[in-house]
Amino acid sequence: MDDDQIREFHEKLSERIAVLEDRNDKLLENSKRVEGEKRFIETELLRLQKEIKRLKTELDRLKAPPLIIGSIRDILADGRVVVKSSTGPDFIVNTAEYVAKENVVVGARVALNKQTLAVMGVLPPSLDPIVMGAEIIDKPAFTYEDIGGLRDQIREIKEAVEDPLLKPELYRKVGIEPPKGVLLVGPPGTGKTLLAKAVANRTHARFIRFVGSELVQKYIGEGARLVRELFQMAREKSPSIVFIDELDSIGAKRLEVATSGDREVQRTLMQLLAELDGFNPLGEVKIIGATNRPDILDEALLRPGRFDRIIEIPLPEFEARREIFKIHTHRMSLEPEIDFDSLAS
Repeated sequence: MDDDQIREFHEKLSERIAVLEDRNDKLLENSKRVEGEKRFIETELLRLQKEIKRLKTELDRLKAPPLIIGSIRDILADGRVVVKSSTGPDFIVNTAEYVAKENVVVGARVALNKQTLAVMGVLPPSLDPIVMGAEIIDKPAFTYEDIGGLRDQIREIKEAVEDPLLKPELYRKVGIEPPKGVLLVGPPGTGKTLLAKAVANRTHARFIRFVGSELVQKYIGEGARLVRELFQMAREKSPSIVFIDELDSIGAKRLEVATSGDREVQRTLMQLLAELDGFNPLGEVKIIGATNRPDILDEALLRPGRFDRIIEIPLPEFEARREIFKIHTHRMSLEPEIDFDSLAS
């Protein structure tokens, strides 16, 4: 081959190589694109498979037969239980193997199989929405230092509530019982609720506040049920302090001549008395009541074993008013010439 032929062959070969390289680049680009699409499709496939699994689980759950709510009346020696269903009659049934035996106790709310009425699970206690809506504070932010005056009252509530919760062994050692309930008596705005929150803060107890008028219900037995559920919740959240404000709204003296509404209030009062009688003075639940009308309270509330410690909260005197001004202004930017003595006088 002469030089012209070699040059021509070399040019054709170079053109061919350029075409092949261009084609190779396009194939590599297509390969990367297809690889990306493959990864996307695989990811989407996994997502759809998980979604199908979730939907199947949800479908199975929706297809599951409904359960009947009942309560355990008795536990037999052979392990079977006597349950009362919501339909009325009592039944002797078995308990599912996966249900923890320690939770199967008399009085527990249980879920029953619709066909066999076997116990399928143990439910939490039922609480009325009114009770669930009570003011519950795990640890109030107020302390004794936030209270102006009331030194004697703070000392008394420490002896009646704080020491039995924090040092019950001292009472057992001496052989005496602390008060079951403490009644704070005083005009509105004198610090009764603040004092109860401060002792809850010091004892690291949950503060459960309920207004007495909320326990007065229209239908027979509703108020008594609310009282029962309120104290049940207090036991579950122990250590706790139950603060019943406006105690006179349910604790007024019982009269011989009464309307149907008065009789319902009396039923609520009797349930409150029964709950107070059932409390352990050295337990982890303390009861504090508050009222500004002690003259109308029923005598049964004030006898020993119930609200047997009465702490009077007076209107603040000069020194107490000065302390109150200092407490409420300690975070303010004050002029030096402000005289707390003249403000408190």
